[in-house]
Amino acid sequence: MEENILSVQGRIFNIQRYSIHDGPGIRTIVFLKGCPLRCRWCCNPESQKYEKETMVTAGKAETVGRDVTVGEVMEEVEKDRVYYLRSGGGMTLSGGEFTVQPEFSGSLLREARNRGINTAVETCGFTRKEVFEELLPHIDTVLLDIKHIDGEKHRQFTGQDSTVIKENALFIAKKAKKLIVRTPVIPTFNDTLKEIREIAEFAYSLGTVKELHLLPYHRIGSDKYAGLGREYTMKNIAVPDKLKMEELLSVVNSTGLKGQIGG
Repeated sequence: MEENILSVQGRIFNIQRYSIHDGPGIRTIVFLKGCPLRCRWCCNPESQKYEKETMVTAGKAETVGRDVTVGEVMEEVEKDRVYYLRSGGGMTLSGGEFTVQPEFSGSLLREARNRGINTAVETCGFTRKEVFEELLPHIDTVLLDIKHIDGEKHRQFTGQDSTVIKENALFIAKKAKKLIVRTPVIPTFNDTLKEIREIAEFAYSLGTVKELHLLPYHRIGSDKYAGLGREYTMKNIAVPDKLKMEELLSVVNSTGLKGQIGG
């Protein structure tokens, strides 16, 4: 059975070691290809399509996306086991969206847990409930994006309504070992006190959520769009300043959640 898990294949575009974000402790982040959303501000646009792509970086064309086995990924993840043990870290699945490749993601999560490695996932929450039902038992920490409560505005900026995400949030809150809500703060999209309060109140209403992380908009990765032959439509959007973020943080804290800036 173990051999079968190790041979399961999936598609990634990067593995990042020594991360101190995206879950507790020092972590190895596995970035999977494929995402159901098309967020205008996405800093990893090469993650959105499952298909392999050509991206030009510093004048050099390179293929983005490679097929790997669970065994190959775990070989990389295992290199930093000593740091996981000391810091409480482990492996985080990111992307893209890990639920786009449920068999591969599930096999990675099971194998990591079998080896005593802590697991976390970053998710936009947009998938069938059955996928979460299958994978949640193998996840120690869920980092769930709640980007907007209003379904239509969510659709305008991401390509999808927020209804499924909110329904899944309710389910995850009941089943997850630990759920942290994260909100990317995007000017013109969700950076008003009212919008952040609505998100925080929804997160608090889930019952098991204690933390909400506000992730300030940035332009890191915006140059990738040109490399993919795409337009970056957020280039005229200003990065929120410290005072703005602190105002939004105070709104989060006023709802009873523990807020923080950054993830």
